[in-house]
Amino acid sequence: MSEVRIGKYQLHYGEEPCISGTRGSGTVFFSGCNLGCIFCQNAAISHHGKGKQYTAEQLADIFRELEEQGAHNINIVTGFPWAARIIEAFDIYKPEVPVVWNSSGYEDVTKLKMLEKYIDVYLPDFKYYDSTLADKFSGKKDYPEIALKAIKEMLRQKGNPVFDDKGIIRQGVIIRHLVLPLHIKNTAAFLEHFKEYFGDAWISLMLQYTPVVHSEEYPELNRTLTKRECEKATELLEYYRIENGYVQDISAATDELIPDF
Repeated sequence: MSEVRIGKYQLHYGEEPCISGTRGSGTVFFSGCNLGCIFCQNAAISHHGKGKQYTAEQLADIFRELEEQGAHNINIVTGFPWAARIIEAFDIYKPEVPVVWNSSGYEDVTKLKMLEKYIDVYLPDFKYYDSTLADKFSGKKDYPEIALKAIKEMLRQKGNPVFDDKGIIRQGVIIRHLVLPLHIKNTAAFLEHFKEYFGDAWISLMLQYTPVVHSEEYPELNRTLTKRECEKATELLEYYRIENGYVQDISAATDELIPDF
């Protein structure tokens, strides 16, 4: 019997305003990840595999349950390792609300094409422009090239966001970038090339880095961003005339919205 491992599912209010809305995003946190980010907020499930097994039928029931609770959408977090099983669940029940694919961006284009008819909204990260940094913090030197291909495929499928009359996203792509302490150059390089790669796509520039996993080897990751780092990142966004999207500021640098796995 086909099964998936899930760390938690719940109404979640910590996403972008167009996703969380007023009623929350029906979020399913899957265990496992194809990256090994040393600063991961969800390390209990992404690194250590914490969670429970569910069949595809049970996963379909979870979608229904979250929908009945009033979720604006069904939010699949780190589902890539379980893509085939998730598709099975969607074939049993396709939610009436939009489905969000919330991912690291490190994904295979072939699998993304398999997901095309099931997914309404893609919410990928583009974590690293610097391949050395990608290798250092996530163990994937090829992250930039893989993420670039993946996000271009997502944009081909769904394009820029479409919203309902209450500002809730119905379809489209929003590209997230988390600014890391002491590594503003990585952000600068990414923003410099953003329009070249993605045109007028939407961005979510995230300034709320929260040090929940402490590193003796990389002490810079043990703190939030400084005021100057936040200012610099925002200035770069303006300098490169990237106008569509969000800036999630340092006030969100808290573990209050991180689920207890």
